[in-house]
Amino acid sequence: MLERYNYRYHALDDPEVPDAEYDRLMLELRALETQHPQLLTADSPTQRVGAAPVAEFGEVRHRVAMLSLDNAFGEAEVRDFDRRVRERAATAAPIRYSAEPKLDGLAISALYEDGIFVRGATRGDGETGEDITQNLRTIPALPLRLRAGAAPQVLEVRGEVFMPLAGFERFNSQAAARGDKIFVNPRNAAAGSLRQLDPRITASRPLDIFIYGVGFVEGGDLPAHHGQILQSLRHWGLKICPQSRVVESIEGCLEYYREMGAMRARLPYQIDGVVYKVDDVELQRQLGFVSRAPRWAVAHKFPAEEALTTVRDIEFQVGRTGALTPVARLEPVFVGGVTVSNATLHNIDELTRKDVRVGDTVVIRRAGDVIPEVVRVLPERRTLSALPVVLPSVCPVCGSPVVREADQAAARCTGGRSCAAQRKEEIKHFASRRALDVQGLGDKLVEQLVDLDWVRTPADLFGLKAPQLATLERMGDKSAQKLHSAIDAAKRTSLPRFLYALGIRDVGEATAAALAQHFGGIAALRRATPEQIQRVPDVGPVVAEHVAAYFSDPDNAAMVDRLLASAVTWPDMTPKTAGGEFAGKTFVLTGSLQSLTREAAQEAILARGGKVSGSVSKKTHCVIAGADAGSKLKKAQDLGIAVLDEPGFLKLLEK
Repeated sequence: MLERYNYRYHALDDPEVPDAEYDRLMLELRALETQHPQLLTADSPTQRVGAAPVAEFGEVRHRVAMLSLDNAFGEAEVRDFDRRVRERAATAAPIRYSAEPKLDGLAISALYEDGIFVRGATRGDGETGEDITQNLRTIPALPLRLRAGAAPQVLEVRGEVFMPLAGFERFNSQAAARGDKIFVNPRNAAAGSLRQLDPRITASRPLDIFIYGVGFVEGGDLPAHHGQILQSLRHWGLKICPQSRVVESIEGCLEYYREMGAMRARLPYQIDGVVYKVDDVELQRQLGFVSRAPRWAVAHKFPAEEALTTVRDIEFQVGRTGALTPVARLEPVFVGGVTVSNATLHNIDELTRKDVRVGDTVVIRRAGDVIPEVVRVLPERRTLSALPVVLPSVCPVCGSPVVREADQAAARCTGGRSCAAQRKEEIKHFASRRALDVQGLGDKLVEQLVDLDWVRTPADLFGLKAPQLATLERMGDKSAQKLHSAIDAAKRTSLPRFLYALGIRDVGEATAAALAQHFGGIAALRRATPEQIQRVPDVGPVVAEHVAAYFSDPDNAAMVDRLLASAVTWPDMTPKTAGGEFAGKTFVLTGSLQSLTREAAQEAILARGGKVSGSVSKKTHCVIAGADAGSKLKKAQDLGIAVLDEPGFLKLLEK
């Protein structure tokens, strides 16, 4: 009976009995289970808060990846999405979409076996999340047992946990009255509540959940359309967003967007846009995925939120290459769902163009996760004491001279590694995911290591010992050993990653790969002259000079020697002049690949004797076009160059 009342209250929003009657029955059930413990089951309504606190969250490997959605910020981008869907579906007919609000909460998965909730997890990085089973059990809107019906034997659903606005305001008011910390927005409140090690704390928070889709099923079938699937989930007791509905054509999507935008301020929960999903599940399957998002869905974000605030100061931050970036320090203001106190001004030219001054009243914009920016100044509110900001003549960190090359937007500190700011950014870049990928070495740890003068160059990382790391702030023996192992594991890399990790000016991932495949090894590249480097496809004279200058610098040369002496290694990349299936052929990769990373695709081509170029020319043999390929695909078509999609490329590799 309690489960029935729970279903009517949460899933149907149609309470059958008063709250007092529900509470009376709950007390009666508790008493019965106390007298007869053998009757107590894990899915009993009394067991929503029954687990002891955990020491740490375990990991859950998602059987089907929990991917994020591509964003569209305007009508033109939404229409482009619809055009791509119809082109891939080979139809001119309007597509039917399932539309729903995009909640600003925390994505989760919930697994049911034989109708019983057995495991919950966060999205995490999409492949692996945190086990939050006990915390999810505390959310009343999530059934511990599905209602009787044709539910599959195994059902994994995906949803969004959020804190309703009324509950958020009430919780913050109570916390402030107690003198406790308050949450800055409902999303942070939901995320913080779900990540409590003690589920009793989670249970005390006013959390809710909407289920928006299915990860996988076994031992049962689902309807052929997404909208029908949502209704099945609702029938089984899961809570579905009441504002979800199926619309006809892209025009129906845009009308839904306008309707939800008008309703936004009246909704009981926070949203930052709407989501469109192709309603036909078979068509979803045909459209497939890119590396990080489904091709059959898109998030249509609401316009960037703006707010007024005052510029308290303007400082210059120093980056990895010495570039000085002006940053506005602001009177904190709540915009776009977060409190903003800093905004980038990009470079001195942008600062001058916008004429931002200390004391100015400015308009701040923040859209989604985009870095807040100063949109414009309100000159009518400017005070007489507000003076123009000038570029400093010396570095604000190390005092070295600041120079600005002709035709360059950036001004740079000339201190090099003598500048602590440049050292920190160099090491952060070296350890980043796309470089040597030293897992666990975050920004705060890098700053500690540089401030303590333990690490002056990336090579110093490989001399650190676990006992030494254990003395760092908030670092115990176990964490230190884990970090030390990660540093050691980073020694095994690839030549393109190694070259990219060095942080040579203007050398991105594509250029690093081109240099690696052309020279085949680090020794040949270190000896090369600018003229020889310029022979590398897509490397111009400026980049060639930067590469040659980097390796001819004595400090850089010594650091590279130390890295190699520390046993940083990679598989042999000696160019294959014969015997490879792709020998003499040049490939260009464009768009997003689902089945393998860009680096893996490059390595597969190189391993077969081919070359990878960053631009399309008459010398290009084939273009591999993933999802959302752009100008390179068009140029290939204009030149009559062969184009392969991802399945075609994979078939070519199999041969």
